[in-house]
Parts: sequence; structure tokens; C-alpha cells
Amino acid sequence: MIRLGVPSKGRLMEQTFDWFAERGVRLSRAGSEREYAGRVEGAENVALVLLSAGEIPRELKSGRIHLGVTGTDLIREKLAGWRSHVEELAPMGFGHADLILAVPACWADCDDLDDLATITRDFRAEHGFRLRIATKYHRLVRAWLSEHEVADYQLVDSQGATEGTVANLTAEAIADITSSGETLRANHLKIIGGEPILRSQATLLRSVAAGDEACVREFAHRLGL
Repeated sequence: MIRLGVPSKGRLMEQTFDWFAERGVRLSRAGSEREYAGRVEGAENVALVLLSAGEIPRELKSGRIHLGVTGTDLIREKLAGWRSHVEELAPMGFGHADLILAVPACWADCDDLDDLATITRDFRAEHGFRLRIATKYHRLVRAWLSEHEVADYQLVDSQGATEGTVANLTAEAIADITSSGETLRANHLKIIGGEPILRSQATLLRSVAAGDEACVREFAHRLGL
């Protein structure tokens, strides 16, 4: 039995259901929105498991699900050496978002990462501590800043509304997912660095640890992959 993990609520769940339906496989909840089991029609030996998008990387790594749908940002943030744990079978064409770095819009002299590197050095010299960047994406942000030789900063964890941390004086900059940029602008923030840290979208992934590769490949072929 192939276990397929799909986001359990919201637009991402709806778009995932639509994506499979377009390929002849109908996914649906088994009962109310409080239940996390589902039904699969149009494919044999496939069980639907409804999970939060953030849980799916962990379940793929452990092999408790064979296939999963989640954002590439979550896979690459939560799984060190992600290529050894999952295989990307198909980008799904929805759930697009960019992981970006943003600073206060009033920082007129900060437009790129060279500017940021200078500002972080000056900030530490003036204040006696490193400039704070609020984020949920520590692994990805740290690797990206290291690649661009930005060193004098500290990452602070954000579990709530990251865009509000600058106004609340708990950080000087943020790194977060954005799709339209409207929330950034509403909080008087601007994106720097040119290209985003990561362009993310919903992706269908195969677990390496789950095994049953022949069955999974057959189901993928049934989906036209």
C-alpha cells in the first residue's frame, strides 16, 4: 500500500486535490475537517494521509509515507542533505513563493548584499551586538549569507508574523516567504539581494527510505510522470 501525504487544509490542499483529479485520481477527506484520513478513487493500493505541510518532510525522511506534497522551501530547510532522503518527482505549478531577505524601506543605503555586509559590520561596532535577522528558515538563510560573505549577523527564531518583528524592535531585518510582497510593503520593508534565497513551489516527492520503489514508479506513471 502506497501512503500519500497531502497538506491537510487550506488552498494548498485544494490545489493538490485538483492536481491529482486532473490526472484521473480523486482525493477527498473521509469525514469532517477535524479528521485526518482520506479517500482515493481512481488508483488501487493508495492510501491518503492528511498532514500539515511542515510535517511532510519528516514523514518522508522516516519512510512513514511513500509520497508527499509540500513546498520545496520546507524540504530544503527541514532536511539536511535532502537529496539523500527524497526524490523530486514533479513540480506541481502552484504554491509559488520566494524566500527573500528584507530590511526597513528607510535604509536608503542598503540595496544589495554588499551594502548589507557593510551595515552589519557597522551595526556591531556601534551597538556591541550583531544585527538580528528574524526567520523560520535558519538553514537556508545561513547558507545563503555565508555564500555571499555576510558574517556579522545573528538569526533569531520567528514562529509568528515575521514581518512584524522589525516594527516590534525584536529584529533589524527579516528573511521570510513572500508571494506578492504586499505584507512586506505594509510593514515598510523592502527586498534586497537581487535573486531570492529560494524560489519555492508545491512539489510531489518520493521517500527514499519508504522502499516499494517499483509500486511508487507505477503510480507515478499512472499520473503521467
